[in-house]
Amino acid sequence: MNVQPDRQFYLTIGGNDEDWGIVVTTVGNQTIPPHSKYPPLQHPDSYYFAPEKGRILNEYQLVCITKGSGYFSSQSCRKTQKVVAGAVIMLFPEEWHSYQPDEETGWSEYWIGFRGQHIDNRVIKGFFSKMEPVFNIGLSTKIIDFYEEIIQIAQQENAGYQQMISSIVLSILGSVYYKNKNLQYADSYIVDKINRARELIKKNIEKEMSQEDIAGEIGMGYSWYRRMFKEYTGISPAQYQLQQKLIRAKEILTTTDKNISEIAFTLHFENVCQFSTFFKKKEGITPSEFRKRIH
Repeated sequence: MNVQPDRQFYLTIGGNDEDWGIVVTTVGNQTIPPHSKYPPLQHPDSYYFAPEKGRILNEYQLVCITKGSGYFSSQSCRKTQKVVAGAVIMLFPEEWHSYQPDEETGWSEYWIGFRGQHIDNRVIKGFFSKMEPVFNIGLSTKIIDFYEEIIQIAQQENAGYQQMISSIVLSILGSVYYKNKNLQYADSYIVDKINRARELIKKNIEKEMSQEDIAGEIGMGYSWYRRMFKEYTGISPAQYQLQQKLIRAKEILTTTDKNISEIAFTLHFENVCQFSTFFKKKEGITPSEFRKRIH
């Protein structure tokens, strides 16, 4: 990975930028050689800190370590953690924290600061937690490219640049979440089984194949299958099957002349009323209304 020159930007926020739901306050990168002072003195007072004392920010930050190693601790994680290249550290507003590179190795880092209701909501919903602020996801050229893109756009400060770069921040967050989530399922046996189950559900959506049948088909006990399916996908296998029924129902409504009763029968609903109620709950309109809008 090419070493980039040190760059730092502290960004203006104006007009209706806050209304977008997320704004970027700072972005940059720097390389700290071994046995060098950290952080460098050129940072503004509101961001500068002594590692032995730590600091508290009024924003979120994502710090990505691309080379070297160091240490991190926070109010919710007092035990000092070793961080290495490929780690992403998430800093939370009003949360004491401290981090620094190892004197022997130094490190290279990217950072970005941001705030807004979009990220607040993700924290409230449990996607990110102060209790688990370090993500050892490995070096990702895609994530580095996101940082680089934000830096390039921030330099130009064209109209609407806050909306553009804050949206890229959400892409970084999504990438970090995705990579960390999938690291929990490094056991390809489980992933292969769940993928096989999803394939069976899709292929047999017009057949009356129960979840117990699917569990047996892939060689898993039903209780374990149901638990692992929900852990991996975020929804139960029964709910996943219903979502596939909805997708198939919309396909049939769009591409065929089958009446509503036939579609309900095809997808193994008990009756037309149950199918129409299910469809309206998910789409906000009845199957007949959906068909009329399409045509």
